[in-house]
Amino acid sequence: MDLDTVRTFVAVADAGQFQEAAIDLRITQQAVSKRVANLERSLGVTLFARTARGARLTLDGQAFLPHSRELLRAAERAAASVRPGERALRVDVLNRRIAPAVALQNFYRAHPGVELDVVTLSDADAGTAIEAVRTGEIDATFRAVSVPARELPDGILVERALDDPLQLLAGPSHPLAAARSLTPADLTGHRVWIPGIRRGTEWAAYYDELTGAFDLRIDAIGPNFGTEALLDAIVDSADLATLVGAGDRYIWPATHDLRRIPIHGPTPVYPHAFVRRADNPHPTLTALRRHLAASRPRTATEVWAPSWASLRA
Repeated sequence: MDLDTVRTFVAVADAGQFQEAAIDLRITQQAVSKRVANLERSLGVTLFARTARGARLTLDGQAFLPHSRELLRAAERAAASVRPGERALRVDVLNRRIAPAVALQNFYRAHPGVELDVVTLSDADAGTAIEAVRTGEIDATFRAVSVPARELPDGILVERALDDPLQLLAGPSHPLAAARSLTPADLTGHRVWIPGIRRGTEWAAYYDELTGAFDLRIDAIGPNFGTEALLDAIVDSADLATLVGAGDRYIWPATHDLRRIPIHGPTPVYPHAFVRRADNPHPTLTALRRHLAASRPRTATEVWAPSWASLRA
């Protein structure tokens, strides 16, 4: 059923005259008459009794009117659900426990009235997420973007938003568990287990450069059974440890006694960038960018980031 035709029917019912409805709709009276006639023909009923004073709803017209109004309201709700500025702001994060997700939660706490839809394109690499921004499927994404600006789609802006310092996460029996802090050199020779690193992803590019810079042994062997399985493996191991962001939020039983150990001299940071379209008018997007800028945590004076991250500083 054509929505313009239904809208025309409602306009005639409200105005009581074809001519007045034509003025309200900014079309000709002939077009109004044609739309109503087509609607009556498709329904097989007469909706209006034409009189010298205008148009009066028949019993069938009276029965059809409330459903027509609801149909138009439903159509408007459907359009508003995807219309920037009226629907919730859609922001993608890789994982709901990492620092960008925590930043979004803090933004919502500071602005409880906003509509925010946090989505997870977890299987998408940076290129796929950026394409989702370009097409409007999402409004923004937090990604470590390793490609230069000249290779990005037209209209895509990438802003370095959050540098998350890395920490070593180890169980109580690990040789480094008692350390108050570590240097990257202290990790040399130790097995750092990060299952789930896929070639071609931005996090693979990050860990490749990190490994080369500090001669680390990062092991991605084995299936990724999730965070809980990783923590369970680390807690009882004198060999395994992993890297997490200082801003990441993980929860484990107190009996695990896991240790989060800061890394300094220099501090490796994971450079989360905020990716958006330059022409996105969503008002909440502006508020979020201001919040990120105002709440950006201060990092150590001596930091390490991959070479491509410096382009987003």
